[in-house]
Amino acid sequence: MAAYTEKKRISNQKWDAENLDRMSIALPKGMKEQIRGHAAAMGDKSANAFINRAINETMERDNTGEESQ
Repeated sequence: MAAYTEKKRISNQKWDAENLDRMSIALPKGMKEQIRGHAAAMGDKSANAFINRAINETMERDNTGEESQ
């Protein structure tokens, strides 16, 4: 596997800036590890993937008028 070069890092940062929005959240102590563990148990590739799925599912449910329990 090729080394991670400075050129690749800069390229990745440029792509991220053009294609991603970033948001920081504050969680109660210990919650980050709970989320990571739950994401892994649910088959998500990362905590970020799990969080995005959770947000998308909640927004879809909210937009269709389903009630949360």
